[in-house]
Amino acid sequence: MADPETPAANPGPVTISSSSSERAPIIYFDGASCFGHHNGAIQIELAANLLMPVGAAVRVDVVQTAHLRCSVAAALALREALDKALAMYKQGQQQSPEEIPAVKN
Repeated sequence: MADPETPAANPGPVTISSSSSERAPIIYFDGASCFGHHNGAIQIELAANLLMPVGAAVRVDVVQTAHLRCSVAAALALREALDKALAMYKQGQQQSPEEIPAVKN
């Protein structure tokens, strides 16, 4: 039996159907409210904060935005993608911003 924690050595090229990308949902979340596993599936609940006016004050409600379920291999691939995206973000933050000229020609 293959080790579920080890991704396939060379899964080959993956082609994503162009017809599916337009209909895929965009999921926004502020954090993971809880996580676990069941029968070999990784389970992560994603949540977002809602600002709710209450008179002159504001109450923060937390709502679930997605129920993420995946295999261990898919969770490892997601973690790798997140690590790479964070590394790209950090690299962009370390670069000095270009000076904006006061007058454009």
